[in-house]
Amino acid sequence: MTFLKSILGSTALAAGLVIAGLGAATARDLTVVSWGGNYQDAQRKIYFKPFAEKTGKPVLDESWDGGVGVVQAKVKAGTPNWDAVQVEADELAIGCADGLYEKLDWSKLGGKDKFLPSAVSDCGVGAIVWSTLLSYDSEKLKTAPTSWKDFWDTKTFPGKRALRRGPKYALEFALMADGVAPKDVYKTLREKGGVDRAFKKLDEIKSDIVWWESGAQPLQLLKSGQVVMTSAYNGRISGINKTEGTKFKTVWPGSIYAVDSWVILKGSPNKDQAMDFIAFASLPENQSKLPQDIAYGLPSKAAAAAVPADLAVDLPTAPQNLENAIAIDVDYWNDNIEDLTKRFNAWVGK
Repeated sequence: MTFLKSILGSTALAAGLVIAGLGAATARDLTVVSWGGNYQDAQRKIYFKPFAEKTGKPVLDESWDGGVGVVQAKVKAGTPNWDAVQVEADELAIGCADGLYEKLDWSKLGGKDKFLPSAVSDCGVGAIVWSTLLSYDSEKLKTAPTSWKDFWDTKTFPGKRALRRGPKYALEFALMADGVAPKDVYKTLREKGGVDRAFKKLDEIKSDIVWWESGAQPLQLLKSGQVVMTSAYNGRISGINKTEGTKFKTVWPGSIYAVDSWVILKGSPNKDQAMDFIAFASLPENQSKLPQDIAYGLPSKAAAAAVPADLAVDLPTAPQNLENAIAIDVDYWNDNIEDLTKRFNAWVGK
């Protein structure tokens, strides 16, 4: 779920915390890494602390901003200092192909048929289904935007707006703002001139964009009034509305959804314990608690079925929220992320 996210990755945020007051941690206690913010707060309550109490061993948790380069550096350095890590779909695919992750023991997870097909991999198991979408503060913006076309409309909606820094998502949203139907976005990006079209559209609002890198930043930007609208992770929006009483709204049409997965870094000295943790976090009775704190969809079929209807309606997996939404095209970004990141960084720097 954050991000100067490129193939080169970003600097991980060292924020290790000993869970449940189980004593001073050593350098090689189990270390679990996720995306920080109110999402990791929920994970700490539902997964990290209960697992530490169950096993009687400390659990450290750290946050990161993603990037295959970060994982590569950890693994190539020798024994990695991270164990279980939550990764995005492109990081899972690249890292699995490059041998950066251990193979999971699916017998401990109850079998692959217990999960959504998109959440199943030899190297990873789905942790959440999440969406990146348009969000705004309804207390500050009385006229509600309904599309990425509105995001680009600086006359009707004057002020700064924010996007995640990087080509991924920015290019897709630009094309939808330019009139491309969601279902045709990746087809257009693959066509000659498609990427040029997206960058040309971004040119229109370049001076009005604030770029964010971590998932907590768009919330801060909205709350402070620095931007009138932003792209954001759906669960972060629901989370801050619950914890701080904000009135942030989301626009589901044109959203992009994806599955994040748990992996174990190759060479982890805590491989078995990490596998036990992932199995614990994947249990339906544990995973089904997550939407109570943050509105992410659940890859475990049984966990998803156990979510109350009043919570399920706000998840990316709700039928009405999937309408006119698209899945992230992992193959496209695996093939193009390096070149497009270089082009994007050069474009931003002009």
